[in-house]
Amino acid sequence: MGNLLYTVAVILIIFWAIGFFGFAAGGIIHILLVIAVIAVILRLIQGRRL
Repeated sequence: MGNLLYTVAVILIIFWAIGFFGFAAGGIIHILLVIAVIAVILRLIQGRRL
């Protein structure tokens, strides 16, 4: 029974870590997408001026 509880605890910790880093990565991905969109818009604006 103790081995089963240990296994469940390890699985819960793994899922918690995946969720924690998944949300952190999701935030980074959104920031990178915003930066990419801004870069494309600036490139279009600067390209039309030239």
